[in-house]
Amino acid sequence: MKTFHFKTQQTLNQPLTEVFEFFSDAHNLAAITPPWLRFEVLTPAPIEMSLGTLIDYRLKLRGIPIRWQSEITEWNPPHAFMDEQRRGPYRLWRHIHTFDETANGVIIGDSVEYAVWGNSLVNKFFVRPDIEKIFAYRAEQLGEIFS
Repeated sequence: MKTFHFKTQQTLNQPLTEVFEFFSDAHNLAAITPPWLRFEVLTPAPIEMSLGTLIDYRLKLRGIPIRWQSEITEWNPPHAFMDEQRRGPYRLWRHIHTFDETANGVIIGDSVEYAVWGNSLVNKFFVRPDIEKIFAYRAEQLGEIFS
C-alpha cells in the first residue's frame, strides 16, 4: 500500500492549555471543518478523550455520504495526540497533532500519513487537493477563533 504524507503548522498567540483544550473537545472539529463537507460528530458530548477513545462522524465527500470512525491511539496532553481512522474513506489515515509552546505562541503541527483507494493519480487530482483545502480552511478558522 502506497502512503502519502501531508504536514502543516500554524502559530496561535494563545496559552498552550487553552489551545490544547480546544483540540481535545472533538465537537470543536465541526467549527474548523469546511461547510462543503457537511461534517457532523455523531458521538454524544461530552467525549472523554483518552487513549482508546472512539469517535464517530458523518460527512459528505463529493456528495457521497460517509461514516468515519477514529480512535485516539496516542494521548500526551497538552503536547500531542494521534488519531487513526478505524472506518472511513481512506485505506489509512494516521494524524499526529502536536502543540509546542514558544515565546511567540503555540505552534500547532499536523502530520498526516494516509493511503487512498486507487493510485497516485487519484491522490494527485482528487484527494491531495481536498486535504490541502480542508487544512487551509482549518487554519483560517483557527486564526479567527484564537485572534
